[in-house]
Amino acid sequence: MDETAALKKTPLHDLHLSLGARMVPFAGYDMPVQYPLGVLKEHLHTRAGAGLFDVSHMGQVILRPRSGKYEDAALALESIVPVDIVGLAEGRQRYGFLTDENGGILDDLMITNRGDHIFVVVNAACKDADVAHLKKHIGDRCEITLLDDHALVALQGPRAVEVLAELWADVAAMRFMDVRLVKLHDVPCIVSRSGYSGEDGFEISIPADKAEDVAKRLLEHPDVQPIGLGARDSLRLEAGLCLYGNDIDTTTSPVEAAIEWGIQKTRRTGGLRAGGFPGAKRILSELDNGATRRRVGLKPEGKAPVRAHAKLYADAEGRTEIGEVTSGSFGPSVESPVAMGYVPVASAEPGTQVFAEVRGKYLPLTVTALPFVKPAYKR
Repeated sequence: MDETAALKKTPLHDLHLSLGARMVPFAGYDMPVQYPLGVLKEHLHTRAGAGLFDVSHMGQVILRPRSGKYEDAALALESIVPVDIVGLAEGRQRYGFLTDENGGILDDLMITNRGDHIFVVVNAACKDADVAHLKKHIGDRCEITLLDDHALVALQGPRAVEVLAELWADVAAMRFMDVRLVKLHDVPCIVSRSGYSGEDGFEISIPADKAEDVAKRLLEHPDVQPIGLGARDSLRLEAGLCLYGNDIDTTTSPVEAAIEWGIQKTRRTGGLRAGGFPGAKRILSELDNGATRRRVGLKPEGKAPVRAHAKLYADAEGRTEIGEVTSGSFGPSVESPVAMGYVPVASAEPGTQVFAEVRGKYLPLTVTALPFVKPAYKR
């Protein structure tokens, strides 16, 4: 059987082909890795103008409280995530993560209070497991529905607000992490002011049968280019954002991963609803006392990128292994290689020199504060 025939297709698949995209398998989908513009120019265009990404492979999930009360759904979700959901205002979105009993990360996700229900966006490779996990643990309190009739696109870059304003004039009033139900090109869409590039921008959930119409309308703007997975990866790496399965997984805790900022005070020791989530004993202990290792930024010397899975050493001879690179690439915006990885806390101070094994040689890297580029979110 042809491997590509078994891959799922997003509602924008035909549009990608018409735009000359190079398609690759990703998380079970046939996805565009780049367009004729090329990864480097796509990356730089997103930083300077506006890029349109198809992220319809992500999972869009509705949690509807069986009681009809938002707070009941929020309390249910709080039992499996270390995040303040009860205190999330209507029309606001928050980053969070599912944790397991050992304090590891099952997935990271975006959580929105939609008034009478909760809207959650999860990673493509995890969505089936996430839905099963949600149904197992809170299915008695919430009706869990995976939306398979909606596409999801991301419009990212400094020109994104001007582009989207041509379809909805009030978009400029939105703040970072605001979520609104609006009509774009007469199509009802859920728009959030968020993204995965470090730039200002929006993620737009669109009924699948109207997705191509809305995407084409956005692409008509001279400041917009289609952007593939290649540039999406280098953009998020420069922004210091984790990729599930690379930088975070069940072997990493939120504190080790340096994403403990996603755990609000109400869920920490002494908070109103402290603990009560899987892995709380370990995670709360690490919040109070620190973890033994830490995700850090890494700047290799020279122009050669250091890729994921390269082992990290404390010395140039490779005698003392201390960690591993989890993501690495060339950063077009910073004009140098960039990477992330885990090192012991004693080696996590910016300015510390470590060494990566690359083809039998030990290349020097400097531990660097994240992100590599200053975020441009509208606060």
